[in-house]
Amino acid sequence: MGEALSSKLPVRQNSPSPKSGWDSTEHAFHVPLDILEEIFLNLPAHLVVCVCRLVCHHWKDVADNESLWRQRCRREGYNLHESSKVPSDWRFFYFMCKKRRNLIKNPRGEDELQGWTIVRNGGDGWRVEKPMALHPNTEVQTNFVTSFRTCTKSQLIDLVKEGYSQAFMDEIQPHIKVSDWYAPRCNCKYNMSVKLLHSNNRVIQEFTPETIHLLEQENHRWKQMIHVFKDYGPGVRYVYFEHGGRDSVFWAGWYGIRLTETSIELCPALDKQNYESYSG
Repeated sequence: MGEALSSKLPVRQNSPSPKSGWDSTEHAFHVPLDILEEIFLNLPAHLVVCVCRLVCHHWKDVADNESLWRQRCRREGYNLHESSKVPSDWRFFYFMCKKRRNLIKNPRGEDELQGWTIVRNGGDGWRVEKPMALHPNTEVQTNFVTSFRTCTKSQLIDLVKEGYSQAFMDEIQPHIKVSDWYAPRCNCKYNMSVKLLHSNNRVIQEFTPETIHLLEQENHRWKQMIHVFKDYGPGVRYVYFEHGGRDSVFWAGWYGIRLTETSIELCPALDKQNYESYSG
């Protein structure tokens, strides 16, 4: 019975002829380069890399072509900060722009203090609570708060582990945008410090503004601290971020500075909004 059944199944006949369709992949999928590039430009980028470039040598050549990714960057608005800093790998540049994200872990305290290194835990220490005042981003429903002695916490971001190669950092030197939201509970102090570090921990560039003193009357409004690192030169491998503060009235409990929505982003492409250092 098995032999009878197998005899009824179709059997594919191999042909030495190069015109036998699917047996000759190179010929079957040959499309003029300019048309194929336009097709690829209208497909999701991950499909071009993970599927299309595996079809045949011709398609791979087009998918790997620098002009395809340079054109894709242009169409999607990923423009260079400086014309002199041209990527040697446009595909990598495109995906670094596409995957721009916040590199700070647990920026709002939704996971308590996970992801943060406690540097100083004075008074009654750090605490996570619900915001007293509505944040401009309605998704923010938690914030950190300090006590009557200095509280500071930090994160160290390893850029290579986050996917930014040494060559990319040295060649493109993408802008590094830092943002931190803060508000007082009562009279209090706020501090922030950000350092760009070499692999040997040498400080390449630093932003440490003076201590900001806030009054209790301002506790209904969140303020934002912004700084953008530019033209910092080669060698940046880590970003060290630290912030914190304390209340100025020495009340037991948590009446110090409130902090949330901290972010550090690498911006390989030109931002629509060109930020300078700003607090307000």
